[in-house]
Amino acid sequence: MNTSEILRTLSDSFGVAGFETEVQEKIKELIEPYVDDIKVDRLGNLIARRRGKGKMRLLLDAHMDEVGFIVKYIEESGYLRFAPLGGWDNRIIPAQRVTILLRSGEKICGVIGTAPPHILDDKERTKVIPIDEMFIDVGATSRKEIRDIGIHIGDPLVIHYPFTELTTGYVTGKAFDDRAGCAVLIEVARNIAKVSLDIDLVFAFVIGEEVGLRGARTAAYQIDPDIALAIEGTIGADMPGIPEARQPVRLGKGPAITVADRSIIVNPRMVKALERVAEEAMIPYQYKLPTYGGTDAGAIHLTKAGVISGVVSVPCRYIHSPISILRLNDLEHTIHFVTEFVGKCHRLLNPV
Repeated sequence: MNTSEILRTLSDSFGVAGFETEVQEKIKELIEPYVDDIKVDRLGNLIARRRGKGKMRLLLDAHMDEVGFIVKYIEESGYLRFAPLGGWDNRIIPAQRVTILLRSGEKICGVIGTAPPHILDDKERTKVIPIDEMFIDVGATSRKEIRDIGIHIGDPLVIHYPFTELTTGYVTGKAFDDRAGCAVLIEVARNIAKVSLDIDLVFAFVIGEEVGLRGARTAAYQIDPDIALAIEGTIGADMPGIPEARQPVRLGKGPAITVADRSIIVNPRMVKALERVAEEAMIPYQYKLPTYGGTDAGAIHLTKAGVISGVVSVPCRYIHSPISILRLNDLEHTIHFVTEFVGKCHRLLNPV
């Protein structure tokens, strides 16, 4: 399975925050041949380890969850009300098809309904609809029919567009934030499978980043790393109407190094180490413009007595939407970058 196929498998998997089991199972299957041991902790974090001969412990983190929704109320008429799990832009939610995961494990389709424009006045047509006023139509006519279908309050759902290859090395699909990061970690594990390591390396595929960095906090506590690197899919905004000074990253310019965001000011030693690794390996890279967004590194660097932590990201357009776009050479460069970092970090970042 090549990198694009791995990303396809992960992108098409269901993994709304708090309901990451399907993604977790796919990742376990893909990474297990390349690690020494693997476990799932109490919260659902998947933790895989490659034992090395050194004392330094490096944590590579990527989150499995994606933004989605949860059923919060069932109308007597058979319509569903829903609430967000993670950050959404209300402008892009109406009139989308959704996949609902039932407690039985079955998935069913529904539509986020909207009033037709023919019956709206001019003011209503330009209004951004609050989520509280939206509803989902699954073709039921009563609460009893909903019950017979097997839908319950608390069932998760996601807007799902299948992974598709575009032209000239671009791909599109849902949940590239952060299935792109998960794909990077799997490929890094494969790259170093037969390499003797000077560090203890732990891969953490964590839950609940989109609702407050939850899995990273507990995973880092139990792993107790010396240094950590979070791998993300981040905000590509190189598009018409956005000035360069407001474009956090650009597609086609390579992996992005974070200097600061809303969750962390990266230790300068880490930034310099990442720069050196990229330059020595002649890997193109860019900086993610401060201070947009936040990542698992925000929770990891505050663990116990503190962890020197950084962030390397794959540029993705349209994250936190139903569908994203990334350039495969950015993904490949990120895999190369992180693989090189694993081999050199013990020399560049000896713990203080």
